[in-house]
Amino acid sequence: MVAIATLGLSVSACLPAPYEADPTSSYQWQRRQEDIQRREAERVRTCALMNKDSDRFKRDCTRPGDPS
Repeated sequence: MVAIATLGLSVSACLPAPYEADPTSSYQWQRRQEDIQRREAERVRTCALMNKDSDRFKRDCTRPGDPS
């Protein structure tokens, strides 16, 4: 019984995230863009505080095409 429950939980973790439809109104698009900008600003602030030589900085703060 425990094995079945463990298997069920591990399989459910592999499922893709639920589908999120594109916004349909200009208000929804604006909210989406503001959310993207807010998350990017938070990422930039967080990266500015991190040690530049850490593995976390390399993983979370570098983008493809950034100079090494």
